[in-house]
Amino acid sequence: MNSLQFTPLATSLFSLLAIASLILVFVMLGSRWLQNYLLAYTGQCWLIALLSAAVGYYGGYPELYLVAALTALFRGLALPYLLWRITGRMGVDRELHEIIKPSSALVIGAALVLLALAVAEHIGASLAHPDTVVLLALTVMLSMKLIGFLMLSVRHEAMSQILGLLVLENGIFLGSQILVPGMPLLLELVILFDLLVAVACFGVLTRYLVTHVGSTSSLDLRRLRG
Repeated sequence: MNSLQFTPLATSLFSLLAIASLILVFVMLGSRWLQNYLLAYTGQCWLIALLSAAVGYYGGYPELYLVAALTALFRGLALPYLLWRITGRMGVDRELHEIIKPSSALVIGAALVLLALAVAEHIGASLAHPDTVVLLALTVMLSMKLIGFLMLSVRHEAMSQILGLLVLENGIFLGSQILVPGMPLLLELVILFDLLVAVACFGVLTRYLVTHVGSTSSLDLRRLRG
């Protein structure tokens, strides 16, 4: 599945960055404050940028240094800046339309991590000699995808939902850095560009909601049905 040579130091570093990224998802899941969401997402993007640079160093993929720089620039600076501006215009500083409490969401999130671990071990069993860090990358990737879906399902504030989508995408990106580090650079550039377009469209949608509906909840979009 990958051609990385996992030295003990590399394994420890990859594991630390992957687990820290997953912990920041739980910070988002356990808070109602949008500022906490943004800070956790920004921190997660910087950790993924460090992971890209580390994989590039230990795996001998110099193109990943450029990916790391672009990740830090676009995901760690540009996207949070755009989201900060949108949050300021929304005039809402906390999640107001949650279906379940943050404490319950944390419990469900922990259950999803266990599910992701079981699936990762099942996939790992099909490999000849799965490495520990490969199983960890699979677990973290699946966990972040499932928790991203959870955030999209149980929270309806526009900012919460776009961050749930970005967390889901971060999970895929994090896993790909370890599982398929030779992924074409052009493909990763296209993904980064798509993220910028998605956030720009989200900003337009949010402004439309505030102007014509008077709310930032996606639940109110039902009023626009014909």
